[in-house]
Amino acid sequence: MKSEEIVQLSPLVRRITAGNSSVFTGPGTNTYLIGINDVTVLDPGPAIEKHIHNIINSSKKLKQIVVTHTHPDHSPGVKLLQNELDIPAYGMINDATKDQDKSFNPARILFDGDILEEEGYTLEVIHTPGHASNHLCYLLKEEKMIFTGDHIMQGSTVVIAQPDGHMKSYIDSLLKLKDYSLETIAPGHGELMSNPHKVADWIVQHREEREAKVLEVLRDFKSGNPDSLVERVYEDVDSGLFPIAKWSLESHLIKLQEEGKVTKKGKEYILN
Repeated sequence: MKSEEIVQLSPLVRRITAGNSSVFTGPGTNTYLIGINDVTVLDPGPAIEKHIHNIINSSKKLKQIVVTHTHPDHSPGVKLLQNELDIPAYGMINDATKDQDKSFNPARILFDGDILEEEGYTLEVIHTPGHASNHLCYLLKEEKMIFTGDHIMQGSTVVIAQPDGHMKSYIDSLLKLKDYSLETIAPGHGELMSNPHKVADWIVQHREEREAKVLEVLRDFKSGNPDSLVERVYEDVDSGLFPIAKWSLESHLIKLQEEGKVTKKGKEYILN
Protein backbone atom coordinates (compact mmCIF):
# COMPACT_ATOMS: atom_id res chain seq x y z
CA MET A 1 0.00 0.00 0.00
CA LYS A 2 1.29 3.44 -0.96
CA SER A 3 1.36 6.21 1.62
CA GLU A 4 -0.85 9.26 0.95
CA GLU A 5 -2.70 7.59 -1.93
CA ILE A 6 -6.49 7.84 -1.72
CA VAL A 7 -7.94 4.34 -2.17
CA GLN A 8 -11.66 3.64 -2.66
CA LEU A 9 -12.41 0.58 -0.51
CA SER A 10 -16.21 0.41 -0.78
CA PRO A 11 -19.08 2.65 -1.88
CA LEU A 12 -18.89 4.54 1.43
CA VAL A 13 -15.23 4.24 2.47
CA ARG A 14 -11.90 5.62 1.26
CA ARG A 15 -8.48 5.26 2.88
CA ILE A 16 -5.36 7.42 3.07
CA THR A 17 -2.31 5.86 4.72
CA ALA A 18 0.02 8.30 6.50
CA GLY A 19 3.71 8.27 5.68
CA ASN A 20 4.76 7.09 9.15
CA SER A 21 5.74 3.48 8.48
CA SER A 22 7.77 1.81 11.25
CA VAL A 23 8.10 -1.40 13.22
CA PHE A 24 5.12 -0.24 15.33
CA THR A 25 2.92 1.11 12.53
CA GLY A 26 3.67 -1.27 9.67
CA PRO A 27 3.00 0.52 6.36
CA GLY A 28 1.63 3.53 8.28
CA THR A 29 -1.50 4.70 10.07
CA ASN A 30 -4.72 4.39 8.07
CA THR A 31 -7.06 7.37 7.95
CA TYR A 32 -10.54 6.47 6.74
CA LEU A 33 -12.98 8.82 5.01
CA ILE A 34 -16.53 7.55 5.59
CA GLY A 35 -19.56 8.78 3.67
CA ILE A 36 -20.23 10.75 0.51
CA ASN A 37 -21.92 13.97 1.63
CA ASP A 38 -21.39 14.22 5.40
CA VAL A 39 -17.87 12.76 5.53
CA THR A 40 -16.44 11.46 8.80
CA VAL A 41 -12.64 11.42 9.17
CA LEU A 42 -11.60 8.43 11.28
CA ASP A 43 -8.11 8.66 12.85
CA PRO A 44 -6.34 11.64 11.23
CA GLY A 45 -3.14 9.98 12.40
CA PRO A 46 0.12 11.64 13.45
CA ALA A 47 0.81 15.35 13.15
CA ILE A 48 2.16 15.22 9.59
CA GLU A 49 1.21 18.30 7.58
CA LYS A 50 1.30 16.55 4.19
CA HIS A 51 -1.10 13.91 5.44
CA ILE A 52 -3.48 16.50 6.88
CA HIS A 53 -3.47 18.46 3.64
CA ASN A 54 -4.31 15.29 1.71
CA ILE A 55 -7.25 14.68 4.05
CA ILE A 56 -8.50 18.22 3.51
CA ASN A 57 -8.11 17.95 -0.25
CA SER A 58 -9.97 14.64 -0.34
CA SER A 59 -13.40 16.24 0.09
CA LYS A 60 -15.18 19.54 0.53
CA LYS A 61 -17.74 17.85 2.74
CA LEU A 62 -15.71 16.88 5.82
CA LYS A 63 -18.15 17.09 8.74
CA GLN A 64 -16.52 15.56 11.80
CA ILE A 65 -13.59 13.58 13.19
CA VAL A 66 -13.62 10.41 15.29
CA VAL A 67 -10.61 8.68 16.81
CA THR A 68 -10.06 5.10 17.94
CA HIS A 69 -7.64 6.07 20.73
CA THR A 70 -5.10 8.71 21.69
CA HIS A 71 -1.76 7.09 20.88
CA PRO A 72 0.66 9.39 19.00
CA ASP A 73 0.14 7.74 15.62
CA HIS A 74 -3.65 8.09 15.68
CA SER A 75 -4.95 11.31 17.24
CA PRO A 76 -2.42 14.22 17.09
CA GLY A 77 -3.48 14.93 13.51
CA VAL A 78 -6.84 16.10 14.89
CA LYS A 79 -5.39 19.40 16.09
CA LEU A 80 -3.71 20.11 12.76
CA LEU A 81 -6.92 19.31 10.92
CA GLN A 82 -8.98 21.53 13.20
CA ASN A 83 -6.49 24.37 12.67
CA GLU A 84 -7.64 24.34 9.03
CA LEU A 85 -11.28 23.30 9.36
CA ASP A 86 -13.95 24.20 11.91
CA ILE A 87 -15.24 20.67 12.53
CA PRO A 88 -15.76 18.81 15.82
CA ALA A 89 -13.84 15.75 17.01
CA TYR A 90 -15.16 12.88 19.11
CA GLY A 91 -13.51 10.08 21.04
CA MET A 92 -12.95 8.76 24.55
CA ILE A 93 -10.74 10.23 27.27
CA ASN A 94 -10.44 8.85 30.79
CA ASP A 95 -8.16 9.44 33.76
CA ALA A 96 -5.62 6.90 32.51
CA THR A 97 -5.35 8.42 29.03
CA LYS A 98 -5.89 12.15 29.57
CA ASP A 99 -2.18 12.90 29.18
CA GLN A 100 -1.52 10.69 26.13
CA ASP A 101 -2.41 13.43 23.65
CA LYS A 102 -2.99 16.73 25.39
CA SER A 103 -3.83 18.42 22.08
CA PHE A 104 -6.94 16.23 21.67
CA ASN A 105 -9.97 18.14 22.94
CA PRO A 106 -13.11 16.27 21.91
CA ALA A 107 -16.40 18.14 21.62
CA ARG A 108 -18.08 14.99 22.86
CA ILE A 109 -16.91 11.95 24.80
CA LEU A 110 -18.10 8.75 23.15
CA PHE A 111 -19.23 5.65 25.02
CA ASP A 112 -20.00 2.05 24.16
CA GLY A 113 -23.21 1.78 22.15
CA ASP A 114 -23.34 5.40 21.01
CA ILE A 115 -24.74 5.86 17.51
CA LEU A 116 -23.61 8.49 15.02
CA GLU A 117 -26.32 8.85 12.37
CA GLU A 118 -25.16 10.74 9.29
CA GLU A 119 -26.53 11.25 5.80
CA GLY A 120 -26.36 7.87 4.12
CA TYR A 121 -24.66 5.88 6.87
CA THR A 122 -24.58 4.99 10.57
CA LEU A 123 -21.60 4.41 12.86
CA GLU A 124 -21.94 2.43 16.09
CA VAL A 125 -19.33 2.95 18.82
CA ILE A 126 -17.87 -0.20 20.41
CA HIS A 127 -15.62 0.23 23.45
CA THR A 128 -12.74 -2.24 23.11
CA PRO A 129 -10.21 -1.70 25.92
CA GLY A 130 -7.03 -3.75 26.05
CA HIS A 131 -4.47 -2.12 23.77
CA ALA A 132 -5.59 1.13 25.40
CA SER A 133 -8.27 1.68 28.02
CA ASN A 134 -9.95 4.33 25.84
CA HIS A 135 -9.87 2.31 22.63
CA LEU A 136 -12.98 2.44 20.45
CA CYS A 137 -13.94 0.50 17.35
CA TYR A 138 -16.55 1.88 14.95
CA LEU A 139 -19.04 -0.28 13.04
CA LEU A 140 -20.30 1.04 9.71
CA LYS A 141 -23.66 -0.68 9.90
CA GLU A 142 -24.62 -0.33 6.22
CA GLU A 143 -21.54 -2.25 5.07
CA LYS A 144 -20.88 -4.34 8.21
CA MET A 145 -17.34 -2.94 8.14
CA ILE A 146 -15.61 -2.46 11.49
CA PHE A 147 -12.80 0.06 11.93
CA THR A 148 -10.54 -1.53 14.51
CA GLY A 149 -7.69 0.97 15.04
CA ASP A 150 -5.07 -0.93 17.02
CA HIS A 151 -7.51 -3.51 18.38
CA ILE A 152 -6.85 -5.67 15.31
CA MET A 153 -4.06 -4.95 12.83
CA GLN A 154 -3.27 -6.71 9.57
CA GLY A 155 0.08 -8.47 9.35
CA SER A 156 0.99 -8.19 13.02
CA THR A 157 -0.30 -8.87 16.51
CA VAL A 158 -1.05 -5.96 18.80
CA VAL A 159 1.29 -4.85 21.58
CA ILE A 160 -0.36 -4.80 25.03
CA ALA A 161 1.84 -2.46 27.06
CA GLN A 162 1.58 -1.39 30.68
CA PRO A 163 0.35 0.66 32.39
CA ASP A 164 -2.65 1.37 30.15
CA GLY A 165 -2.70 -1.93 28.26
CA HIS A 166 -4.49 -4.88 29.88
CA MET A 167 -4.39 -8.41 28.53
CA LYS A 168 -7.64 -9.78 29.97
CA SER A 169 -9.54 -6.70 28.78
CA TYR A 170 -8.00 -7.19 25.35
CA ILE A 171 -9.12 -10.81 25.07
CA ASP A 172 -12.59 -9.94 26.40
CA SER A 173 -12.85 -7.13 23.82
CA LEU A 174 -11.96 -9.55 21.01
CA LEU A 175 -14.67 -11.96 22.17
CA LYS A 176 -17.10 -9.03 22.35
CA LEU A 177 -16.87 -8.60 18.56
CA LYS A 178 -18.64 -11.96 18.17
CA ASP A 179 -21.85 -10.20 19.22
CA TYR A 180 -21.88 -8.07 16.07
CA SER A 181 -22.73 -8.85 12.46
CA LEU A 182 -19.43 -8.15 10.66
CA GLU A 183 -18.13 -8.75 7.15
CA THR A 184 -14.93 -6.73 6.90
CA ILE A 185 -12.20 -5.37 9.17
CA ALA A 186 -10.70 -2.00 8.30
CA PRO A 187 -7.61 -1.97 10.56
CA GLY A 188 -5.58 0.99 11.77
CA HIS A 189 -2.56 -0.52 10.01
CA GLY A 190 -2.57 -2.71 6.92
CA GLU A 191 -5.11 -3.88 4.36
CA LEU A 192 -8.77 -4.85 4.68
CA MET A 193 -9.38 -8.23 6.30
CA SER A 194 -12.28 -10.63 5.72
CA ASN A 195 -13.94 -13.10 8.12
CA PRO A 196 -13.78 -10.81 11.20
CA HIS A 197 -15.04 -13.44 13.66
CA LYS A 198 -12.45 -15.98 12.50
CA VAL A 199 -9.74 -13.31 12.81
CA ALA A 200 -10.82 -12.52 16.37
CA ASP A 201 -10.89 -16.23 17.23
CA TRP A 202 -7.37 -16.71 15.84
CA ILE A 203 -6.00 -13.81 17.90
CA VAL A 204 -7.61 -15.15 21.08
CA GLN A 205 -6.17 -18.59 20.37
CA HIS A 206 -2.75 -17.07 19.71
CA ARG A 207 -2.84 -15.20 23.03
CA GLU A 208 -3.94 -18.34 24.88
CA GLU A 209 -1.09 -20.32 23.31
CA ARG A 210 1.37 -17.60 24.32
CA GLU A 211 0.02 -17.67 27.87
CA ALA A 212 0.43 -21.45 27.96
CA LYS A 213 4.04 -20.95 26.88
CA VAL A 214 4.56 -18.48 29.74
CA LEU A 215 3.31 -21.08 32.22
CA GLU A 216 5.48 -23.80 30.65
CA VAL A 217 8.63 -21.69 30.90
CA LEU A 218 7.81 -20.68 34.47
CA ARG A 219 7.51 -24.36 35.38
CA ASP A 220 11.00 -24.92 33.98
CA PHE A 221 12.58 -21.76 35.46
CA LYS A 222 10.61 -21.77 38.78
CA SER A 223 10.49 -17.97 38.61
CA GLY A 224 11.19 -15.20 36.16
CA ASN A 225 10.51 -11.72 34.83
CA PRO A 226 10.06 -10.31 31.31
CA ASP A 227 13.82 -9.93 30.83
CA SER A 228 14.65 -13.51 31.80
CA LEU A 229 11.65 -15.17 30.15
CA VAL A 230 11.34 -13.41 26.80
CA GLU A 231 13.87 -15.50 24.89
CA ARG A 232 12.07 -18.75 25.68
CA VAL A 233 8.48 -17.49 25.56
CA TYR A 234 9.06 -15.72 22.24
CA GLU A 235 11.51 -18.18 20.71
CA ASP A 236 9.52 -18.00 17.45
CA VAL A 237 10.08 -14.22 17.18
CA ASP A 238 13.11 -12.36 15.82
CA SER A 239 15.31 -11.34 18.75
CA GLY A 240 15.31 -7.78 17.49
CA LEU A 241 11.68 -7.59 18.53
CA PHE A 242 12.29 -8.82 22.09
CA PRO A 243 12.19 -5.29 23.61
CA ILE A 244 8.66 -4.91 22.23
CA ALA A 245 7.65 -8.49 23.08
CA LYS A 246 8.57 -7.90 26.73
CA TRP A 247 5.72 -5.40 27.02
CA SER A 248 3.11 -7.98 26.06
CA LEU A 249 4.91 -10.63 28.13
CA GLU A 250 4.56 -8.46 31.22
CA SER A 251 0.83 -8.07 30.47
CA HIS A 252 0.49 -11.85 30.24
CA LEU A 253 2.23 -12.22 33.62
CA ILE A 254 -0.04 -9.61 35.20
CA LYS A 255 -3.11 -11.44 33.85
CA LEU A 256 -1.84 -14.68 35.38
CA GLN A 257 -1.22 -12.84 38.66
CA GLU A 258 -4.75 -11.44 38.62
CA GLU A 259 -6.08 -14.96 38.09
CA GLY A 260 -4.06 -16.30 41.02
CA LYS A 261 -1.88 -18.55 38.87
CA VAL A 262 1.36 -16.72 39.69
CA THR A 263 2.62 -14.54 42.53
CA LYS A 264 4.91 -11.55 42.18
CA LYS A 265 7.72 -11.12 44.71
CA GLY A 266 9.85 -8.09 44.01
CA LYS A 267 10.47 -8.19 40.28
CA GLU A 268 10.06 -11.96 40.01
CA TYR A 269 6.93 -13.91 39.05
CA ILE A 270 6.59 -17.32 40.72
CA LEU A 271 4.23 -20.10 39.65
CA ASN A 272 1.65 -20.91 42.33
